[in-house]
Parts: sequence; structure tokens; C-alpha cells
Amino acid sequence: MKAKSVFLTVLISAVTTVAVLFGYNKVKEVTGSASIEKFQVPANYAGFFDSNGNYAGPSDFVQAAKAAIPTVVHIKTKSTKTVSNNLPRSRDPFSDMFGDDFLDQFLGRGDRQQRVIPQSASGSGVIISADGYIVTNNHVVSGANEVTVTTSDNKTYTAKVIASDPNYDLAVVKIDGKNLPFMLYGSSANVEIGQWVLAIGYPLTLDATVTAGIISAKSRTLGLNRGKDGRRDFAVESYLQTDAAVNMGNSGGALINTNGQLIGINSAIASPTGYYSGYSYAIPVDIVKKVVADLIKYGSVQRAFLGVRFIDAGTLTKEEKASEKIPESADGIFVKEVVKDGAAAAAGLKEGDIIRKVNGTSVNSSAELQEQISHYRPGDKIQLTYDRGGKSYTVNVTLKNNSGTTELVKADILQESLGAEFDVLDAASARKLGLSGGVRVKKIGEGALNDQTRMRDGFIITKVNGKDVKSLDDLRDAIGNSDQITISGVYPGYNEIFEYPIDLSGNE
Repeated sequence: MKAKSVFLTVLISAVTTVAVLFGYNKVKEVTGSASIEKFQVPANYAGFFDSNGNYAGPSDFVQAAKAAIPTVVHIKTKSTKTVSNNLPRSRDPFSDMFGDDFLDQFLGRGDRQQRVIPQSASGSGVIISADGYIVTNNHVVSGANEVTVTTSDNKTYTAKVIASDPNYDLAVVKIDGKNLPFMLYGSSANVEIGQWVLAIGYPLTLDATVTAGIISAKSRTLGLNRGKDGRRDFAVESYLQTDAAVNMGNSGGALINTNGQLIGINSAIASPTGYYSGYSYAIPVDIVKKVVADLIKYGSVQRAFLGVRFIDAGTLTKEEKASEKIPESADGIFVKEVVKDGAAAAAGLKEGDIIRKVNGTSVNSSAELQEQISHYRPGDKIQLTYDRGGKSYTVNVTLKNNSGTTELVKADILQESLGAEFDVLDAASARKLGLSGGVRVKKIGEGALNDQTRMRDGFIITKVNGKDVKSLDDLRDAIGNSDQITISGVYPGYNEIFEYPIDLSGNE
């Protein structure tokens, strides 16, 4: 009887154990499969995991690099820098008998002669068409007398600068080629912070180099761009910030996404040494596309202006707002002034309005607003959303040029080729100088006058190639399509006539 009881006890225990193990496995299967179904993904991680709750991991960069490297080129430039003592100087009393340089030579002042110092530099560029159009930075080719382009397969071409704009720091150059590999445009509007990107260029005179990083910020302003007159009044900056390594020589190269599409042109680094130390900056491709199209078609950028002066109120302290007479509660893009006869004035905007959106896209800083307006030309219509008195309004705005019209303008040879600001000499000043008229050089910037002559601000142009110049139209007509010109004129207070020969063949 005892044996029978023991046997039954053992049997019950075995059956119970088997049942428990079977049941546990079934419960584990159910709860294991349910754990994925019940996994709650926070809204900020939407799309981060696949349907099974697995993290997809980073993309492979190999195909993107293979597609992009053949389209990125090495740009080398040669230029000259003229070094001389300041002009003007008074005429030597012995010059009529012995020549203008007699006193200099007698006193050992031969260094008054011009000394031409050759200079060379290099950067990168991106082929954007099969027939050889290339986009790069303005600062890569500015002032260059000679530009050569070397492709990734070591073919070298002589390049021509088509046009450039220092306000955007962009330029277009052209090589003679057919069926060239070219890069596809992406969209910078779709770029996200944290997105993988590749920088491609020719840093430190090395061959084509690829580095990887992420987008670490958008719409950065660094205060680097300047117009030809050296001022920032019309400069546009809204950089993509990345930690992809970029060094000297990368300027003008490509910033691409993992699909191999162009999303930016690398332009600057933030570094106390001039070498990469953490951050680099690229011009968004949506700005690049529009600027490049304008430079190729018109020879200059067709700038659209909203016609307001604004302040990023959200970045100001309480004291700064008080100084600017801005309400303490104001944030965003605060309209400080509306330009008379400008686009915003015609649409009804007023001082104190806060701009919120352009065509439905939120703009929270001046850089973002500049970037959005940069996509358009004079005459284009946009929808502008702004706040006034606690209410939101949306209006249609027809953008204008800087002259307050909707006209498109072609490049002015006086600015594009000579690189200076001019005005007409008034009658009273002309009589005082004993002249019948002339054109005054107000401010010399980047261009032929700066690169090829010792001309100084204030010079009065009286003739070009022997033709009298008394107005800006006279100056344009006298230059015409000439490759070689000689500008003649005087400096106020000096009787001597100065002549400056200039070669404009490189500005075609």
C-alpha cells in the first residue's frame, strides 16, 4: 500500500511538472509576440523602428560616393597682386627735362614702380550639367586671371568664369566638354537635423576626398559674406551646419545626402586655426539652384526684396528690446521698418508686425526669412503670414527689386567688370576742377580696377579710349564690348593726367 501511494505521488508530480512547463512555454510565446505589438513608440521617434520594433541602422555610403565623386572637380586659379606705393603724388619739378622717374631714381626711390606678385590657390567645384557648367564659391575664383579644372580621372580643362555673386558667395564656371558626369540636385528644404551627409572635395591639395557627418544645425549665419563694395547690406547666409570634416580646398565642393544628391555647396569652417575643428558650413542647394540659374541666364542674380527692415526679437534681451522700442513680449521676426513703395508696403504690412510664414513655411529667424525670399525673383508672388495685435493675417505679396520695381536686370558692366561704384561729377565740382564733366569713382571693390590698376577712390574719369566721358551712359558706351581699354582722368588737387590700361577679356 505504501508503494502504491508513493507511485501515485510521483506520477502526479510528474504530470504537474509537464503541465506547468507546457503552459509556461505557451504563455511565453503569447506574451513574447505581444510585447512587440504593445511596444509604444514616442511621437518624436516615429519612423525610427521597423514594423518588428528593430532599429534599421545607418545607410551605406558606398553607392552615394561612387555616384558623386566623378562630378566633383579640383579648381586651381592663378592671379596677380600689384604692390606699389600710394598714388597720387605731385609731379617732379625735373620731369619735363629728365622724365617722370628722375627724382625717384636720383633719391633711390625705385620701389615706387609697380611690382606684380603671382599668386595661386585651389578649391573645388561641382559639375551640374553634361556640357560643363560647374558651380563653386565666389571666393574660390574671385580675382583669378586663369582658372583650370581637373576632374577625378585627371583630365584638365581651361575654365571660364561665367558670372559670380559675392553676396551669396557663389560662382559659375564653364569648361568645354560633352557627356560629362554631373550631379543631381536634391532639396535642402527636406534636410533634417541628424541626417547623414557626405562632404566631397579636394582639401589641402589632396585628390578627391570623402568625409561623413550629420547635419547638426540649419539656417546658421556667420557674417562672412560681403558685397563687392565690402558691405553686408545685401549678403545672404543661411548655412547648413555639419560635422563632416572640411578643410582648405573643400570650398566649392559638394555636400550630398545618402542618395548621392547635392544638398549644399561647402563654403566655410568654424576654426581658430583655419583647419577643421568640428563644424563646417554649406550653402543650401535650394539657394544654389536659383542663383546658378540666374547667373547663367542673366549674368547676375535677380534679387527679390520684401521691403522691410526686421529684427530677430526672440534673441534680444529685455534691455535690448527697450533700446529698439520693441514690445517686451515680441518674438520672431519683428518688422522694424517698412520701406516706402516696397513690396511689403504695397501688401499692407506695418511696423510692429511679426512675420511668421512664407508660402506656408514657418520662418523664425532672419536667416530663414532670407533663405525663403532668395528662392524668388522680382515680380514673383508669395503668401506672407504675419501677426498683428494678437491676430494672424495672410496676404499676397508681389516681390520687387532693390529699385522698387518688378523689372529683371542684367549685369551692369560697370559693376561686374570694373568692380566699382560711380557717380556723375556735378557741374559745380567740374568747374572747380577746370573740367567740362566726368564720372567719379566713389568706391573700388573687387574687379578690374582693383586687380589691374593703382587707381584710388575719388578718381575722375574724363575719357575711355580717347572718348569723352561725362555720364554713366558715356562710360558704358565707351567700354562697349572692348577687351582692352584705357581709362584717363585726374585726381582732385592734381593737374597730372593719369592713364590706366585695363584688360577686360577675362570678364566676358
